Amino acid sequence: MKLATFLPPGGDGPLAGEVRDDQVVAFASGTVEDRLASGDRTPADGTAYALADVTLLAPVPQPRAIFGIGLNYAAHAAETGAELPEAPMVFLKLPSSSVPGAGPVRCPSVVKRLDYEVELAVVMGAGNAIAGYAVADDVSARDLQKREPRWVRAKGFDTACPWGPWITTADEVPDPEALRITSHVNGEVRQDSTTADLVFGPRALADFIGETCTLEPGDLILTGTPQGVGQAMDPPRFLEDGDVVRCEVEGLGAIEHRIEA
Repeated sequence: MKLATFLPPGGDGPLAGEVRDDQVVAFASGTVEDRLASGDRTPADGTAYALADVTLLAPVPQPRAIFGIGLNYAAHAAETGAELPEAPMVFLKLPSSSVPGAGPVRCPSVVKRLDYEVELAVVMGAGNAIAGYAVADDVSARDLQKREPRWVRAKGFDTACPWGPWITTADEVPDPEALRITSHVNGEVRQDSTTADLVFGPRALADFIGETCTLEPGDLILTGTPQGVGQAMDPPRFLEDGDVVRCEVEGLGAIEHRIEA
């Protein structure tokens, strides 16, 4: 099942629904977060809308917690010259980082070196269970990241986590560590890898975070990014006003957003 939050054409407010091919069918009541919490996978039976006619929002508009993981692809660690971590490197993005997959992504005026990071996003359910998966961009301010030991401003600024386009429930993803993952900037491929290169997989990450933090339904874990980030290119290539970033994970869909200065 693919769970989405969307604005119907001419509608007054967001609805929760199930994406089926080129349609999204509304649930009679409740939110995506309600279904993540309950585990209810009863098919939607409300009004059907053409997917092309609705506006997709972030599936959980403002997650309670967004956990990020650093250096969690072996090839990405290698391109940065870093050793593989012995344990997951966990940081936080703020709920206000969350925006729809289409953005907007607004670069703060203080940031001069903005970068993309396509990521497999884990979406939590009840009881520390993984409810599903989505696509995310861990947008990062490399200049702030370099000079500030804590990454709150570098990775947690407003609009720094576009994600979606929907949540694909875990039962439809038999092996989350065998998915192709790619990013493009203005149509040019930048990252092209597979989640098989993950150092720590989704279950290991959820268990590690859960040792000290209670994970709630709708919480996100961004599992890290593969090699090919702009910072690692020679010379580095950072995002500019008007650039269009497309992030895709096999079987989970794609998100695409424009950078606004």
